[in-house]
Amino acid sequence: MELARQTRNAVLMILMLTILLGIVYPLAVTGLAQVLFPHQVNGSLIRDGSGKVIGSSLIGQRFTDPKYFHPRPSAAGQDGYDAGASSGSNLGPTNEKLIRSVEERAAAYRLENGLAADAPVPVDAATASGSGLDPHITPANAYLQVARVARERGLPESQVRALVERHIEGRTLWVLGEPRVNVLQLNLALDGIY
Repeated sequence: MELARQTRNAVLMILMLTILLGIVYPLAVTGLAQVLFPHQVNGSLIRDGSGKVIGSSLIGQRFTDPKYFHPRPSAAGQDGYDAGASSGSNLGPTNEKLIRSVEERAAAYRLENGLAADAPVPVDAATASGSGLDPHITPANAYLQVARVARERGLPESQVRALVERHIEGRTLWVLGEPRVNVLQLNLALDGIY
């Protein structure tokens, strides 16, 4: 008799906790998030003037046209920037393949941006992020691309530099991370000027 009562109480407790913690709590948190942070909850999507989704401020995209700022290299998927294959290269710092690819990326970056063959290159211009989908570059990387973008668009460098400065995001909560520039948002702002 005691065993049946304890079993019944245990089953009722499991059902009650399942409903409370498996259904009610997630629905409440999701609803609250939709009310307080709708943009973030729905993927931080960026839309064009007609409302068509053109990207997310959280996921890097490939930009290869010289009139655009270029993102950090990507190791996600065969051709990079594949959100379904998010990952880094998983190569260690002494791996010859990694060293060779970093050297090649740095040389290509220097050539593309008209820098001297021995000019220092920002780390994020030659290495992929852990996810391969980092939407940001460092301000140093953005500033080194200003001359190329200005030349390709026929704009004064000062105007493009000012646009970069307006798009620098500070540290999160003033202490976490480093200052950064969202490449998609910067390129969209450029298209607004151009």
